[in-house]
Amino acid sequence: MILTSNNSQKPDLDETIIHNAALASLRTHGLEDCEVSILITDDLEIETLNRKYRQITAPTDVLAFAMNDGNGGNLHSHLLGDVVISVQTAQRQAADKHHSLEIELAWLTVHGVLHLLGYDHQTAQDAAIMFEKQEAILRLI
Repeated sequence: MILTSNNSQKPDLDETIIHNAALASLRTHGLEDCEVSILITDDLEIETLNRKYRQITAPTDVLAFAMNDGNGGNLHSHLLGDVVISVQTAQRQAADKHHSLEIELAWLTVHGVLHLLGYDHQTAQDAAIMFEKQEAILRLI
């Protein structure tokens, strides 16, 4: 697992919670030997990515870019994909929910990794499945 940050103004983060959240997500799916890249960034960069890849001109909390989508997606099956998290949005959401930044980062990490694993929340049924799985993983950590 690769964890990087390009935000020089980010708060001091204990990145262990992010690592543990990603690892728990993978382990519950029997996938300990694959690569996930997690980028901790700011609202400006995540908005740029959101605009480029989703045509939405606003920051978001988490983006997931699965490597196994499209033609040749299984070419390197050990490369699961990339998760991008905005620490600024995570801070606002943590304050709104009255919990710590670490809890919010764990939530966003699990959410992003589940997207890499093929989960989605476009329909009510899919959302129920994804969020139930997400809560079960969060209880593990």
